[in-house]
Amino acid sequence: MSERYHTKTLGARSAQLVTELNELRKSTFTLADVRAITGLSPEAARNLVHKARQRGLVTRLKPGLYNLVPFELGRATEHVDSPYLIAREIAGDASYFLSHGTAFELHRMVTQAHLTVYISCTRRVRPQTVGGYDLRFIHITPEQVFGVTKQWIDKERAVMISDLDRTIIDGLRHPEFVGGITEVAKGMWMKRAELDAKRLVEYARRLGVGAVARRLGYLLEHYDLANAATLEALRETLTATYQRFDPLLPAEGRFLSRWRLRLNVTPEELDAVRFG
Repeated sequence: MSERYHTKTLGARSAQLVTELNELRKSTFTLADVRAITGLSPEAARNLVHKARQRGLVTRLKPGLYNLVPFELGRATEHVDSPYLIAREIAGDASYFLSHGTAFELHRMVTQAHLTVYISCTRRVRPQTVGGYDLRFIHITPEQVFGVTKQWIDKERAVMISDLDRTIIDGLRHPEFVGGITEVAKGMWMKRAELDAKRLVEYARRLGVGAVARRLGYLLEHYDLANAATLEALRETLTATYQRFDPLLPAEGRFLSRWRLRLNVTPEELDAVRFG
């Protein structure tokens, strides 16, 4: 047996730490977790984790954030867990949920994977790369935490994610985090049988962002996904201000007074989504 494999052994403290973390289903953990479990001082906790890293028991993701290396991986001494679980750990006690392009991907509303993991969070967290994953946190207020559901990563661990309708609403608010308004439209069309038009309108009104109401109303009407009463509930929230349909594109195209939109994406482009 190799010397490297021999180093993958547990001392009493390490055994306590690994056992408790496994009991808590916390494969990703912080130094604060180590201190809470072991009762060690900050310096002693750092020393314990350092030794665990040397033995190949732990992978360092970033300063103060670590991953357990599962014993079933044998001789492997490096392991990075799901980026969604890492995001959950970074959010800490703050309310969070996977959103925007990441939620589009998990709801199977895209044809190409997103390289960035998007997380809406009530705590301000700077963009960062952890364990090779690019994480982008989007700050929201506590009042904006709604339309959220649980998604299981495996049989024992789950993360929070925006539900299908909230995912559309967030995409309409920030198309830049999805790939543009046509990508939002594509996801909307792909999941048209599962979307709830009344809930979409409810969410848009609750969010209270005029651009979202305008873009949602136009898409629901264009794809014939809502009745007149539902659309009117959106239209009554509109002000006289016009917004660009796709904020990523130049301010050009015709003005649509019904939805107070500058249509810088043509109806033909939206129609192409149905066959793409």
